[in-house]
Amino acid sequence: MTLSQHPAPTGPIPAKAGIGLRAPHFEQIVEERPDIPWLEFHPENYLGGGAPYLYLERIRQDYPMSMHGVGLSLGSVGGLDKDHLARLAELAGHIAPGLISEHLSFARVGADYLNDLLPQPYTEEALAQVVSNVQQAQDAFKRPILVENASAYITFAASTMPEHVFMAKVCRQAGCKALLDVNNVYVNARNHDFDASAFIAETPAEIIGEIHLAGHAVNLFDDGQEIRIDDHGSHVDAAVWTLFEQAIVHAGRVPALIEWDTRIPALEVLQDEAARAETIMSAHSDAADAA
Repeated sequence: MTLSQHPAPTGPIPAKAGIGLRAPHFEQIVEERPDIPWLEFHPENYLGGGAPYLYLERIRQDYPMSMHGVGLSLGSVGGLDKDHLARLAELAGHIAPGLISEHLSFARVGADYLNDLLPQPYTEEALAQVVSNVQQAQDAFKRPILVENASAYITFAASTMPEHVFMAKVCRQAGCKALLDVNNVYVNARNHDFDASAFIAETPAEIIGEIHLAGHAVNLFDDGQEIRIDDHGSHVDAAVWTLFEQAIVHAGRVPALIEWDTRIPALEVLQDEAARAETIMSAHSDAADAA
């Protein structure tokens, strides 16, 4: 990887609605510099250097950027992959993202990486391991990170606490904050039959540092049952917009992001989704100011 020696800071992430940086939009963003409050990138897409990294380095000169990992595997037993963490820390040192976040999940068993983000049981034993891993990551990044509630298609009978309680304990014990993915809350609630609104209401407002929004797919089976899949490949669902509004009222105005990773549309479509999120955020900010 060819890295610049003196990167300019990207600046803090504003409490506005941003979008994910995706390869089909690289050239348009560089050439047109559209009005986007901030951008999020997945670091694993840039560790190989080359053209993707050069675009990332160029674009971060014009926009605040956050780094959202998908492969750190905070739920892995035995600690984090030190080599992978070192590469992420090096990239973060050069790009200087305003925020760094990862998923509360595991994606590695020993030396084997899995092509998914898998949940861990919500137990005191798992909590101790995740807290240790988060602290290890924060030591490498030399700053607090945010941890995201992940989509999950299985649950564990061994769990002794709800997911939102587990996440809050991780944040408080590790000194980090939560990235509340509202779409994941809704997908998991529909798949595992719990109250998504209660999940948000019972998540401590003070730990929420960012919110994610995305679309999801609905798979129907012959017996009439369905499963919701967090595929980030469509517009945000109406029910998720309603939960987002609740989250903004609950947590106050924090950075929000539109994720769209499959069937990626024109940049303008992502901007329209972000504009809708911004309208919701502004309406509640104005109402709070008036009160």
